[in-house]
Formats: sequence, C-alpha cells, structure tokens
Amino acid sequence: MQTDGASLPETLAGNPQDIMVPPVEGVAGGGTAYGWNAGGIHDSNPLRGTVDPTKVPSADLVHVWCMPSTSNVGLQEMPRLLEPISLLAARNERESVQIAVRPKVSWGCSGVAGVVQVQCTDLCSTSGDRLVVGQSLTLRRVVPILGVPDALVPLDLPVSQISLFPGETTAIWVSIDVPCAQPPGQYEGEFIITAIKADAESTAQCLGKAEKHQLYRELRNCLDIVEPVDGKPLDEVVERVKSATTSLRRVLLSPSFSDFFSDIGPVDMMEEDAISNLSIRLKLSLTVWDFVIPATPSLPAVIGISDTVIEDRFGVEHGSIEWYEALGQHFKWLLQYRISPYFCRWGDSMRVLTYTCPWPADHPKSDEYFSDPRLAAYAVPYRQVVSCGDTAKDYLQKEIEILKTKSHWKKAYFYLWDEPLNQEQYDSIRNMASEIHAYAPDARVLTTYYCGPSDAPLASNSFEAFLKVPEFLRPHSQIYCTSEWVLGNREDLAKDIIAELQPENGEEWWTYVCMGPSDPHPNWHLGMRGTQHRAVMWRVWKEGGTGFLYWGANCYEKATVASAEIRFRCGLPPGDGVLFYPGEVFSSSHQPVASLRLERLLSGLQDIEYLKLYASRFGRDEGLALLEKTGMYLSPERYALEHMPIDVMRGEVFRTCRS
Repeated sequence: MQTDGASLPETLAGNPQDIMVPPVEGVAGGGTAYGWNAGGIHDSNPLRGTVDPTKVPSADLVHVWCMPSTSNVGLQEMPRLLEPISLLAARNERESVQIAVRPKVSWGCSGVAGVVQVQCTDLCSTSGDRLVVGQSLTLRRVVPILGVPDALVPLDLPVSQISLFPGETTAIWVSIDVPCAQPPGQYEGEFIITAIKADAESTAQCLGKAEKHQLYRELRNCLDIVEPVDGKPLDEVVERVKSATTSLRRVLLSPSFSDFFSDIGPVDMMEEDAISNLSIRLKLSLTVWDFVIPATPSLPAVIGISDTVIEDRFGVEHGSIEWYEALGQHFKWLLQYRISPYFCRWGDSMRVLTYTCPWPADHPKSDEYFSDPRLAAYAVPYRQVVSCGDTAKDYLQKEIEILKTKSHWKKAYFYLWDEPLNQEQYDSIRNMASEIHAYAPDARVLTTYYCGPSDAPLASNSFEAFLKVPEFLRPHSQIYCTSEWVLGNREDLAKDIIAELQPENGEEWWTYVCMGPSDPHPNWHLGMRGTQHRAVMWRVWKEGGTGFLYWGANCYEKATVASAEIRFRCGLPPGDGVLFYPGEVFSSSHQPVASLRLERLLSGLQDIEYLKLYASRFGRDEGLALLEKTGMYLSPERYALEHMPIDVMRGEVFRTCRS
C-alpha cells in the first residue's frame, strides 16, 4: 500500500522507490493527514492588527471542518470545507467523528493563537427522544504521542475551552453511544464553536465550581507527586520532579490562566446573543436504526493487561485492597470496548500466568466478573494469583470444580504459554493441559504460536511444520492461536490452517498481531492509517477466525509515578502493546485515556456485527462479496485507504437488513 504520490512533496513524489518519508521517525504509515495534502483552503486576506473576538465572526478567526474517525488529523492537517455531519448507528453502538479547528489569525498572546469555546447540544428526534450530552455524547481532545495523533483526553461538557496554537490544527473526537433501548429515528443537534478572549473577567464568569475543583486537584496532584521523596532513589526523585513540572505547565497553559499571557487588561465577556451571532454552528444528524449490536461480542477479542505495570506505576501492592480496586477499574473500563480483558504476569521462557478475575472462584466477585454479558471469554489462572495457603494442585482442582458448574463455564479458557519454541516448552504445555483436563475434560487450552518446535522437525519446511502443530499438540490444546505475520499476504493459507483442525472436537482457530505483521498489513502500530487499524478485525472475519488475541494494552516502559511520561518499550514498533494511557499523564483524572487505535478496534468489532447480520440474511459468501464490492477489504494489502467504503458497507447493511 503506497502513499498517493500526488500528496507527497514534489521533491519526494518523483522518486518514491529511493526514499520513504514516514511522518515520524521510526513510525510506519502516513498519508495526507500529516500535511502532505496539496489541496486545502487558503486565506487571501487575513485580518491584520489587534483582533477582538467579541466583535469579529468566529469564522473569520478559525477554520472548522469535519473528518471521519479513520483520519489521523495531525497538527499540519489543512482545512477543508465545513459540511454538516451525517452519521448512522445501530442501538448499542458507538459511532465517532472528528471536528478539526485551526486558527486563521492570532488573537491571543505569548504563543497562543487564541481560545475557542466548544459547546454541544443534546441530539433530539422529532418524537422528543434524546441522546444527552455527557451521557451518550462525549468530546475528547486528540493529543499527539511521538507527534502522531493518538491519545483521547476528555473535555468538559457541555462547554469546553480549548487553546489553539499558531499554524496547528486541533482535533476533537466526538463519540455517540446509542443505548440498547434508544428508539430508532433521526436525531439532530449542533456544535457551537466560538472564538473568545479568555480574560480575567470572562474566566471568572466561565469558571464554575467543577472547573475550580479540577484546578485544585491538578495542583494538589503536583504536591502528592513531589512530597514523598525522602529516602527515594535519585532516578525516582528526578522522575517525580519531571512529572510535577509537566502537570504545572499544563495548568499554567490552560485557558483559565490565558489572561496572564499578556498585559492586556480584562474585557467584559460577550453577551449570550453576541456569542450566538458570532459563533460557527455545525449541524449533526444521526440516524439510529433498529438493529441492536449484541451485548456479548460475536467474536471474542481477548487482550492482556500487565498487572505488574499497574503495580509499579500506581504504587499498589500485589494482593492489597488498592490492587484489587485498580484491576477492577481497568477490567470494567475495557469492557466498553467489546474487549474481554485478561491480566497477565510473565515468567521465564514466555511462560505466562493469565487471569480475567483476580478473585478466587468461590468469591462473589468471581460471578460478577464472569457473568457480565459484555465478556465473551475469560482466562482461568493455572495457579494462584494471590497466595491463599492452598497447594498449587489443590487450588487448580478447586477452581475448576467450582467454575465448571457455572453457566459461564463455556466462556472459560486457559492460556499457559506464549509462543513455545522447542520440545521442552511444548512438553510443559502438555503436562499442564493434562492436569487441567483431568479435572475438566471439556476445558479449553489456548496456545499461541508462529512456528513448530525448532528441535523436533515436524515437516520438510517451516510452513508445513507450522501447519502440523495441532497434530503435535492434540489433544492438549483446543484453541490454536496463530500469528497473522505467518500468512504474509497469502490469506489463502488460512484455509490450510483451518483444514488441519477438528471443529467437531471443539478445536478453534484464533489469530493475533503484535510486532508483526508490519505496514502495509493491518495492525495497531502508531502512525498507521486509520483504516489499517480498523482492518485488523475485517481480516479476522474474512479469513474465518473465531477469536482474536492481543498480548498487551498497557505494556509501556516501567515507571513508579502514575503521571510519568509514557515511553514505548525499546525494540518494539511504537504503539505495540499500548492501546490506552494512564489518565494521570494528561490531567488529575484517574480514568484511563483511550487511544485512537483502541477506538478503531471497537469500530472493527462493531463492523463484524454488521457483517454477521448481513451474512445471516444472505449467506457468508454474500458477506464476503459485500467486502469486495464496496472495496472495504479484499486482502491484507488491498483494503480501503479512505473512509467512504466503510460508510457504503454499513449503509448497504442498513438498507437491506432493516426489519
């Protein structure tokens, strides 16, 4: 998948074979979202001199336009025409879009182009039904990570103030969550964007109790970071000071203090009618249709959360009350993304302890976790997560005997070893699986792999040996989870893998991505195209996988302060193993902050539900034909580069499957 030469700088477009220019050093992908767009809107007569936003239409001060959720809206994204937003969503679906804002001139001081106020209304239908701001409708600011748009930091609702910087585009991520019981129909609302002068008086009037409390918490958080440094190692003290400095800078650069950026005195705040007359109004229309996305995902997407990363970063002791609370928060938060989380601790030689619930099976919390309808699959630990005195054998037998009496037992699996490489490691899997199956013959053991054992050749070539792994492991594994990297661009090889399995004996084929496959194949690396992120799930559905695994969602470098800068692990592609960030990095909030890539993962899982509905009406072959006909996904190297084919596919399902 090559970037369109027309959108490259002229000096590069003529010789694409000799040089590749990613938008960020070491980051794959790219495209027009990084300022390589030759088109755009240009001002021929910008305002000059001192600008008073209370007397000038906001349209003369800022560009505002809309972008789809698959666009990577970078700081150099060039303006486009402002058009109304029109979206389609099923019930129990999240649909997202982006609003981009870029200053035409500066009306602020000290490096800030100016401040805009963003306000949104409820979405209302002609029947009087509503999608309420703050409940169904949320706004988040897109924040670059390594220069690439990725983190989605929540904004205040229903009114937010955002500082704009000269020559930089700011993106606002708008999400609409449609409740299961929401009446179908046409819903309409609007966004009101106003350039304002954030002076002392206007700040005093705009700053409510919630905003003051937020500032208080930010400053209190700085103290909490730097106060407990006595006796701490020097590197930790330095890390804490850096973190506090970042937090203080964030507070001082917030719109609340923008009146101190210059010596200009306070000016009365605009009257409400003046704001109304000067504002930019952006209409949003949402069609809610009567399809309900099932609460339990049709395809289990199991994604790991490192418990040791949580312990280190948030300073919680393994097995403490705070530890259980931290894990519970992450578990519940990730369920909204149609993900089935599991926690993991890595051992020697890629042995891994995985568990979805930190509580033992006889604890009431166990049923609360496992019975949640949003959970499609859960990992059962092979040994104790928190020591409780039982021997390993007694513990495993007790856990299985309790769980297999539950209706949710069909969701259970055991993930014992990651990517075994030799005979000894395969034998370890056999031994552990034999013990599990002695207590529950119907238990499912999941094994990830990308090759056969290196010291026990199973065939004359590596791919044939890879194909023979199920025969080699049978009956000790039931879920054969293979790397998409192995297939390369030969998706037809998926049929060979499936042909080796025995579905009549409960065997399944799942897949995973990690360091590979790389660009242009679908993956979740930072800097890849938005459709490339979303296509990870399109590929799973087209190839016929029945589940998906991702090794880590919070596996960034170790830190001992919650608000410490995020650093991706050395040796991994940027973004690999990280799908969300600690909220403390961006504000005093303790809620995790999603990445664009996590939102696109959710969209891909929702796309699977659309395709499944279509296939249930017209057959799987017709579902595959729809992918091809719309141009949305044909193969790992041939899929939509722009958003339009996604809307065409969804629109066709809506048109043909409405009841």
